[in-house]
Amino acid sequence: MVFKRRTPRTWLQVIAEGFWPRGGWNRAVYYVVHRLRRLPDPPHRIARGIAAGVFVCFTPFFGFHFFLATLLAVIMQGNIFAALMATFVGNPLTFPFIAAISLELGEFLMGRHAIPIHRVFGAFTQASQELWHNLVSIFTHDPTHWDRLARFWQEAFLPYMVGGILPGIVASVIAYMLALTAVKAYQARRVKKLRDRFEKRRAALSQAKPGKSDGAPAE
Repeated sequence: MVFKRRTPRTWLQVIAEGFWPRGGWNRAVYYVVHRLRRLPDPPHRIARGIAAGVFVCFTPFFGFHFFLATLLAVIMQGNIFAALMATFVGNPLTFPFIAAISLELGEFLMGRHAIPIHRVFGAFTQASQELWHNLVSIFTHDPTHWDRLARFWQEAFLPYMVGGILPGIVASVIAYMLALTAVKAYQARRVKKLRDRFEKRRAALSQAKPGKSDGAPAE
């Protein structure tokens, strides 16, 4: 393949770049912002897509954020690419804070005590392992187990989902307003630059025409 890496990355490199991308987070954020601003779509559609992607980051559907962001962007009539790019708001540096806020609020709304954050990520891992085992057991004689998934649903997934709705809405509204203002300003500035460039070229052409006519022989 043309774009395939000559030297495949190891799992440690993949994990390390998840926490610190090549070129640093400043470059990664600049790239995302640059691509979002240059999208060929009206500002309100881009802003809706960004809002959809940010909201999805507050849901516990890890591994399905791209799919959910696309679906929500279609429902909201937003830009799908903007929604996909906005899901990078949820990353290894922000997920611990998002999870802590969502779980604390969810447990409070449900009238329960929040479990430690490290137990939450452990519950996600154990539930994923048990789900995979149950899928594999369809083709084997191994018995299925649902106790970890049931505990995961009660202790982590449900409070995370309930508690993530309110901060997800707040974050997505803020993201929408900021994105709408920024994209409008950028597109207006870009149109002005193109107009000024066009005017300069037209002025240069209009000045060049008299010069050619002066050099023409008189009848």
